[in-house]
Amino acid sequence: MTLRPTCFRRLLAACALALGAGGCAQMTTPFDTYIPLITQFGVYKLDINQGNYISQDMVDKLKEGQTKPQVRAALGTPLITSAFRDNRWDYVYEFQSAGRVREHRQFTVYFKDDLLARWEGDEMPKSVQELNRVAGTRTMPEDPYGQDAGIVGKIIDIFRKVFDPSAAAVP
Repeated sequence: MTLRPTCFRRLLAACALALGAGGCAQMTTPFDTYIPLITQFGVYKLDINQGNYISQDMVDKLKEGQTKPQVRAALGTPLITSAFRDNRWDYVYEFQSAGRVREHRQFTVYFKDDLLARWEGDEMPKSVQELNRVAGTRTMPEDPYGQDAGIVGKIIDIFRKVFDPSAAAVP
């Protein structure tokens, strides 16, 4: 049995399409961050924040020897408290976007005789105020035309130079 060239091309194209589509479903590159998986077309997934969002300025308020109510005031109510280990509180935070875990952090505080003994965990982000300031500078860049005098300002600058050569230029 011989294959005709057009039939062979169709078979080759179908194989290439199947391999390409199968490869897209297993990608773990930055490409996968911006383009959804083939299985997600038409499905909207909510962004989900779960747990305790703790920032570095909250952690900076902790001091050894604080009582449990003082720690609760600084960090909030812990997500996990165990009846069997009342000397340990776990703060867990997870952020999911488009069905994928984008951020996962854990922070644990330990008590001895109902006083804060130590704490440990992942690196916490900056304060919320600092994050908002950074986000504002990213979304609202400086106006490139804010310092430009425009055509009228340039004409005025030309006349100013003609009548007073020592005058400073208009920015």
